Amino acid sequence: KTYLGRPEADGFRCLGMGILGAALRESQPKEALSVLEANLTLIRRYWSHDEQTILIAQTNLAACLENLGRCDEALVLKREIYTRRVVTLGVSHERTILSGCSLSISLNKLRLYTELKTFTRNQLLPEARRTLGADHDLTLDLNKILAITLRDDPRRTRDDLRLKSPWRLRDQFISTQATICSKPKPSCRT
Repeated sequence: KTYLGRPEADGFRCLGMGILGAALRESQPKEALSVLEANLTLIRRYWSHDEQTILIAQTNLAACLENLGRCDEALVLKREIYTRRVVTLGVSHERTILSGCSLSISLNKLRLYTELKTFTRNQLLPEARRTLGADHDLTLDLNKILAITLRDDPRRTRDDLRLKSPWRLRDQFISTQATICSKPKPSCRT
């Protein structure tokens, strides 16, 4: 109600709508959907030059659609979000990788295992390891998603399990940590 008297193009009104929609998303997703759709429409109308704000609004809308069980629609939006992040921020930006991680989760929910394995293995995971490091939370999440996919995919092959085994990735991580920990620490004495 606080923002109803403000002009439609008011930044605080738009921000308030976004916050309201995000807050309603978990507990009342049907109500949140109409708020988030209206928020996205306003952002596109008055702040069409602000690509990142549009992508944030689309991300909230996609999450709401998933909460409502409309996973196919959410997947379409998440693909668009990831593509726009690659174009605007580049493939190695953390927000792009986060959007890719969200896309991977949706692919797994819809059991699109082949696409998920190709996307995660060939595009997302190598970029996450290179830019964020093997021990970053997003990289570890991607490894987990890939491991779950390999476990659940009824069409998995022996090569899937042998070449990209999550246990092998874990062993690589442990050996990297052991190497880091075994290096002598610099002395504070002069």
